[in-house]
Amino acid sequence: MNFTVVNRNICVGDVRIIGVGSSSVFLVGDTDTITLSSIFDTPPESLIIGPFIPLST
Repeated sequence: MNFTVVNRNICVGDVRIIGVGSSSVFLVGDTDTITLSSIFDTPPESLIIGPFIPLST
């Protein structure tokens, strides 16, 4: 994805952050690059791949 950003003057007074989500970015100002990454921390034995769901008896 490519997009053009036109920077103008910015004035930030106070910032109050109550909480953050598991996927969040808070940025004030400029940046050249933002790199996103992800880590999958579930043990392999608990991962179920496929359309099958356990049926109860």
